[in-house]
Amino acid sequence: MERALIDRGIAPDIARALAKRACVPTVGKVETKVKKTVRRKVSAYDRALKRALKQVNDKARTKSGKLRKGMTQTMVMKRAHKLARKMMK
Repeated sequence: MERALIDRGIAPDIARALAKRACVPTVGKVETKVKKTVRRKVSAYDRALKRALKQVNDKARTKSGKLRKGMTQTMVMKRAHKLARKMMK
């Protein structure tokens, strides 16, 4: 590279400096840290609600997974919360 610069008419001392700089990377390697997400501890009520939702959903849904006639998701959640509170006692 130095010889090519000198052939184009650039002074030898400048050509030597430019050739050295061309071989050195200008930007250093940037290390990125992966930020870990902090997870919340599962409470006893959360575990009880999980069990209650499974029980209520089994009764409230058909084999295909649709809600039974007259049932709404609101009713399912209300019953699950009520059952979870009873489980906690």
